Amino acid sequence: MTSTTELKNSIQMKLEQTGEYDRLKEHLRQKLIDCGWRDRLKEHTMELIRSKGDTTMTVEQLTQEIIPRGRGTVPDEIKQELLQRIRRFAEQQS
Repeated sequence: MTSTTELKNSIQMKLEQTGEYDRLKEHLRQKLIDCGWRDRLKEHTMELIRSKGDTTMTVEQLTQEIIPRGRGTVPDEIKQELLQRIRRFAEQQS
């Protein structure tokens, strides 16, 4: 295992152990709702279902189509804020 992977795993474990992971997840969820990301992704999903037919798409197929768009449309400000919070947490744990 590389030191980067070990560091990532260590931070992830500390985030989970301290409850910070759940706090970050809730913060991210609320930020995505507030900026309208969730509603836009939901509308995109409904358009996919309407265009392809809900009886022909499996949940797995729908998920495969939605995930790249969802990840790609998260506002950069939100990504940066989340990264800063994780960095601060990691520094405090050192």
